[in-house]
Amino acid sequence: MLPDADELPEVLVDLAVPHEDINELVRLRRVLTRDTDATRLLEECVGELVKDIGEHGHWTRLTELLLARSTEAPPEVGAYFPVYVFVAALPYTRAYHHERGIPADVSRRTLADLGRNIAVHHRRFGGGGLPFPQWLVPHFRGELYQLGRLQFERARLGERTARALTAAGLEAAPGTPCLNLHIPDFQGPLTPAACERSLDLARAFFARHFPEEHHQLATCHSWLLDPQLKRYLPADSNIVRFQERFRVAYEDTEPADTEPVQFVFGHPGQPVESLPRGTSVERAVGDHLRAGGHWYLGHGWFPLQESPL
Repeated sequence: MLPDADELPEVLVDLAVPHEDINELVRLRRVLTRDTDATRLLEECVGELVKDIGEHGHWTRLTELLLARSTEAPPEVGAYFPVYVFVAALPYTRAYHHERGIPADVSRRTLADLGRNIAVHHRRFGGGGLPFPQWLVPHFRGELYQLGRLQFERARLGERTARALTAAGLEAAPGTPCLNLHIPDFQGPLTPAACERSLDLARAFFARHFPEEHHQLATCHSWLLDPQLKRYLPADSNIVRFQERFRVAYEDTEPADTEPVQFVFGHPGQPVESLPRGTSVERAVGDHLRAGGHWYLGHGWFPLQESPL
């Protein structure tokens, strides 16, 4: 199921896995494959991951399974266990991409998010691993694609977003197909031009490769849509320009302070009083928290065929 020890490094390089992790992943492959119980856990996770590949609604169940089986795997393997699951599932993902006619460069850049997430783990926790495997589930199930600066997940409207759209005069029942935007790290500035290029790519890509789903709406659920950011950032900043693309779907009342802290500063548990103030975004996030404020996830939408900026 897994590539052999000689082939594995090439596969990991193609997935943008950091070079400092490759030797360790090759070494731990022997630990994993020599353990009958661990092999069984791996096969179970891969089977569940690729079952009904391309369909929606598996995120929660697969996340729970991957996290549970990671704790049951050999302790030495630790947080690397989900990496082996995704590597073993790779042939199924590529076969699905081929079936859908997904261009090779889109497939490669999409699945390279595996390596990006390992790099994020290094930055946040100072070591290798993949402790948040839920973020890679839609990639390897053919639900999410990297198209330029942004990622686009084939999703369905939830009840609260659907109610907001209905109130705005649109016909949008829960379960209506939409594209959920994600903003990956290590991808450069979130400029309006880069976002517009991504949206142009997405319109053409999904119309060609998933024409039956008729994606008419874009959604986003992110701390970057918290309107409080406009109090701290200039009107022409990339984040504010990104916010202006969206209409508010609904507001959260539960604070999500760790979201901007981990994405801006690297580790979600950093003491607020010691957060750096080197950039405008760092000052905005840290100063707001130090003043006793909270950050919230924002939830927005816009018609995909529009170009708001």
